[in-house]
Amino acid sequence: MRFPDALAFALQVIRRQRFRTAMVMLALIIGVSAVNLLTGLGEGARRYVVGEFSSLGKNTLIVLPGKTETKGGMPPLVGEAPRDLTLGDGLALLRIPGMQSVAPLIIGMAELSSGGRVRDSLILGSTSEFFRIRQLKVKLGKALPDQDWDLAAPVAVIGTQLKKELFGTSSALGKWVRADQRRFRVIGILESKGVALGHNLDEVMLIPIASAQTLFNQAGLFRIFADVMHERQIPAVRQRMLEVVKARHDGVEDITVITQDSVLAGFNRILRLLTVAVGGIAAISLGVAGVLIMNIMLISVSQRTSEIGLLKALGATQSTIRNLFLGEALLLALLGAFAGTVISELLLALGRLSFESMPLQTPLWARLASVSLALGTAVIFAWIPSVRASRLAPVEALGSGQGV
Repeated sequence: MRFPDALAFALQVIRRQRFRTAMVMLALIIGVSAVNLLTGLGEGARRYVVGEFSSLGKNTLIVLPGKTETKGGMPPLVGEAPRDLTLGDGLALLRIPGMQSVAPLIIGMAELSSGGRVRDSLILGSTSEFFRIRQLKVKLGKALPDQDWDLAAPVAVIGTQLKKELFGTSSALGKWVRADQRRFRVIGILESKGVALGHNLDEVMLIPIASAQTLFNQAGLFRIFADVMHERQIPAVRQRMLEVVKARHDGVEDITVITQDSVLAGFNRILRLLTVAVGGIAAISLGVAGVLIMNIMLISVSQRTSEIGLLKALGATQSTIRNLFLGEALLLALLGAFAGTVISELLLALGRLSFESMPLQTPLWARLASVSLALGTAVIFAWIPSVRASRLAPVEALGSGQGV
């Protein structure tokens, strides 16, 4: 039998058995959609995390207080420090050959007030170099001044959302904001950046590092960001950083220096494994769909014995009968996989509209895998019914008296 004839035959059967077709396709649609949706969510989370850390730049090193050993896993984000990082440590790191810039960081919460409006806000204490390392841009005014780190100037740069909540539609430049018992004059408004590394930068206030130490009565630093001149210098500069701080901390190596690449590699590995795992769990539903295909095809064989007998009487071979049933199952699987892929893409598109910061998208390998699984499942589970149909004797099949 020619391929066009076999295709026309399968389409005719599918049209006549609408309920059976709908049940099989529904199972396949659910299975394919589940695989695509879950892998799309996992891939979206991975891309979001990668995008967050990519804002640091490839040449950025992060110094954390506390020594934590890592063996093959993701570098630590926190550690227990027997000794605080200090401004002196940061200045010493700045003198390392190959170092381009260093930005110390202190983080704290404080109640801000201006003109009768009050709200709690995250406050970042740092230097002018922090803007360049974190790729922050000022929409109005100017960034923190380039000054000595130990100068506690009463100036601040605020995020766009914080500006709206404290000053409304009026200009904020040159006005004063009270943080607890200290006052800061607004000298700049950040461009809207949204959430980055877990902080909504539209709702923060940035002040000089020494001002933050005074405000929070805290000498120790939360982090030190360091920017290396060239990417190839990162290993040597990282080792030198460990040596410099160790010498300053009485010979104790009590810091952790991580690179953006190591953090991204760790997150990539974890989130890719998670994506594959949830995709595999969703693929189980395709196995359930396969069982349904087998059961329905077995019923179909028992109902179509006279049709099979007629085909054999007309000269159809066992392989022709088998291929007709397999072709019917494959066509159902192909239609179900196509519909499931379209539905999952529509749902992910709605998700991207609702959550703009999350790049929800099913990777190509997952789309191909879901379709391949659907087709493979159809062939495997339809094989037994198709073989059974091909082995029916023509005389017995014609004499069964059962039609389609």
